[in-house]
Amino acid sequence: MDAQLPDVEAGKRFYGELFGWTFEEAHGSSVWALLDGDPVAALAPKTDGRMPTVWTVSFCTSDAGALGRRITAAGGQVVTAPYPVGDLGVAALAADPEGAVFGLWQPGTHRGFGRRRRPNTFVWAELYTRDTAAANTFYGGLFHDALFGTDAEPDFGRAEVTDVFPAEMPPHFLVHFRVADLGDALGAVHRLGGRVQAPPFGTSYGVVAVVTDNQGASFALLQR
Repeated sequence: MDAQLPDVEAGKRFYGELFGWTFEEAHGSSVWALLDGDPVAALAPKTDGRMPTVWTVSFCTSDAGALGRRITAAGGQVVTAPYPVGDLGVAALAADPEGAVFGLWQPGTHRGFGRRRRPNTFVWAELYTRDTAAANTFYGGLFHDALFGTDAEPDFGRAEVTDVFPAEMPPHFLVHFRVADLGDALGAVHRLGGRVQAPPFGTSYGVVAVVTDNQGASFALLQR
């Protein structure tokens, strides 16, 4: 997953302080976010001021082009056609039938998360949608084995937009970072110039708060 930010240096200061991440050059002007040397995310500069400041989660695929065609056939769209990212892999951007945007990643030398589901790393992605049944059909058709297979360990769920957000909020993915102490993490978000969008609430997978960083990118904090 990666965050597209107006100011990557400001993002490094915010997330470095919040999660204890360090950073190193990745590709172009992007940087890897590392926790104890393992890659956990990336920060990238926005190339167009009209683009949103967001966190984007990417699904791994062995063939981004073929998956893009399946997405289109299922009623979604390919927003950005597959393109090489050096020798790291092939990336693409897609949207589901309701417009929720997600990435595709065909690995090269970069396989994805070096660690996840631990404190200060990615733990969950929640799709907020207006039609959960349609989302089940769309994503189940694309990623059935990963989501519903006998050996599946999904870290992806879906909920009605109105469960947390106003009805006018467009469908979207919300990435969740695990934290050891939600109260401490919220205090750090405030101190670093972020804000709380949704105060802590209970879910089937833990206690969650939705926040934004100091540049407006939304994400969630999850305490198991």
